[in-house]
Amino acid sequence: MSMKFSERLAGIEISGIRKIFEAAGPGSINLGLGQPDFDTPQHIKDAAIKAIQEGKTGYTTNNGIPELRAAISKKFKNENGLKYHPDQLIVTAGASEALHIVMQAFVNPGDRVLCPDPGFVSYASLATMAGGRPVGVPLTPSLHIDVEAAKNEMDGAKLIVINSPANPTGAVESKESIRAIVEYAADADVTVVSDEVYEHFIYGKKHYSAGTFGDNVITINATSKTYAMTGWRLGYLAASPDVIAQCLKVHQYCQACATSIAQYAAVAAYEGDQSAVKTMRDEYEARRDLMCKGLNAMGFEFPKPEGAFYTFVPMEPDLTKKIINAGVIVVPGAAFGANAPKYTRFSYANSRENISIALERIEKLVK
Repeated sequence: MSMKFSERLAGIEISGIRKIFEAAGPGSINLGLGQPDFDTPQHIKDAAIKAIQEGKTGYTTNNGIPELRAAISKKFKNENGLKYHPDQLIVTAGASEALHIVMQAFVNPGDRVLCPDPGFVSYASLATMAGGRPVGVPLTPSLHIDVEAAKNEMDGAKLIVINSPANPTGAVESKESIRAIVEYAADADVTVVSDEVYEHFIYGKKHYSAGTFGDNVITINATSKTYAMTGWRLGYLAASPDVIAQCLKVHQYCQACATSIAQYAAVAAYEGDQSAVKTMRDEYEARRDLMCKGLNAMGFEFPKPEGAFYTFVPMEPDLTKKIINAGVIVVPGAAFGANAPKYTRFSYANSRENISIALERIEKLVK
């Protein structure tokens, strides 16, 4: 029997990041996956255990438990200057589901979806699966969004995705750039999808939420990176009531609700001690400096990351392959878009000891 799959999946490949990660051999040092190597803070784990012991293991309301939506609403107000009522939030199974929901709710066949290129692997694929046509917006030589290029593509587009701090580049966009994109998008009747999952890992710059500059913004975030909760799969989206009403339809039928236990843990994350977040941020900065110093000493030149935990380095694909074969797992730039085949992404979400060993292995290849 010949099975006929949907045309939506034609041309979509398994994530290049996952391929590399799952192919890692024994003794390899993983500088590929964007996963914090820190443990989830204890008070968050304790809240999850308590929820299990109290039998809070059933379905929750579709858009998330009231306690969590209230905590996120407070976080938005205090940290981002955003006034999202709890009813303007949907708690999702990670930021990935939030992105999927938005694409399904907005994109019609053939709609243009503007995505940074290089950019996170999911944006273009999710747009394609929704029937849309992803259009790459190039970056400047400093790996920031090219605002003029974005404006030139805006007319007639349905969505534009922005990501600051950015994966894979580590770039943090300026207030002026984000404002310009949001305001121009509003004039062009384009909705802005702002992925802010790395907002707490910034080094020497400041984070600006796109939603502060207009009502045409959908804000997406998660506990995954901030609280080292990647496997808990807890994210959320925030938007105007009419957007929430439509997105909730998709969420109801693909997910029903985020895991109850993870939701109660997330309440503790947002309402509890935040010192672990600063500890992680400071350690990532030290690792960034170690990584950059080592690669610069080998002759590699690249913009120093301003946020997240990645360096994006100009590099020939053959050398990238040699690095991987030498037991240092990195991600070839081609995974992040048409404009990045001669780049390589290094994650410094690994220990300083492992980063140093990885640099030693790479140095032997470039001598």
